[in-house]
Amino acid sequence: MMETTESLENFYRQKMGILPSEIFRKTGHFNVFTMEDYAGKDPAYPMPYGRKDYYKIALIKGPHRVEYADNTYEVKHNMLMFANPQIPYNWTPAMATPTGAFCVFAEDYMKGFGNIKDYPLYQPGGTPILDITDEEAALVMELFNKMFREIASEYPYKYDLLRNMVFEMVHTALKLRPAVAVIALPDSNAGRRITSLFQELLERQFPIESTIQHIRLKTPAEFAEQLHVHINHLNRVLKEVTGKTTRQLIAERIASESRALLKHTNWNISEIAWCLGFEDTSNFIKFFKKNSDLTPHQFRR
Repeated sequence: MMETTESLENFYRQKMGILPSEIFRKTGHFNVFTMEDYAGKDPAYPMPYGRKDYYKIALIKGPHRVEYADNTYEVKHNMLMFANPQIPYNWTPAMATPTGAFCVFAEDYMKGFGNIKDYPLYQPGGTPILDITDEEAALVMELFNKMFREIASEYPYKYDLLRNMVFEMVHTALKLRPAVAVIALPDSNAGRRITSLFQELLERQFPIESTIQHIRLKTPAEFAEQLHVHINHLNRVLKEVTGKTTRQLIAERIASESRALLKHTNWNISEIAWCLGFEDTSNFIKFFKKNSDLTPHQFRR
């Protein structure tokens, strides 16, 4: 079973023993740490395989094995990792007490300052794990040191400047190279993992409990993008594991929710259609009839 999502608040409470509400209020959830401060004297590895609700950029010195989505990466030198909130991961360092630094931030911290998800590090097919030399690690560590100096300063616009430093970190990484030794997990294990991730993403959108709710992911391409995999790979894996295509699985879940809403609410057909991602009510009626052999009105009667 996959670990439940770790929130930024839980990260602070469990790992740091504090909840810096004043920082949250002022910064929109950004902070930077050394690995030594985070790991403590008796760190537990490997860390649980789980998804976070925040972004993380980490430099951790030394060799590693990293599980990210349905891939395993071998890092021979030093790891620079760009963690996506949607993708579960874990990592096991070769050293008992790894050294380095990392920053964490929520998506809302970047609003209005460019879309970080547009960069290849966060795109399907991109490799968010880099294997970098000691010289390159020293360059990245200096960027983190700049963050440490800035966050400790009294400059009133320092959090705007720190946003720029995050993007500088991204651009620095894009000029380097991804981890080259990629070991595919056994097909059955990888297939179950990506299927579990897909099902979790799908189910998180339901149940619909208000007419202001609106499902965000409704096409195979949108799910593939969130899962950081190519759409063809997602389709192939789901077909092998479940016997059904991505589109069939999505349609079945939306059809099931539409029947529940028609049966248990007094919402009109247009409201239900909108909640389920249909901008045109006529398209919802066609979809429902195809999947239920009745029109929504006939089913409701």
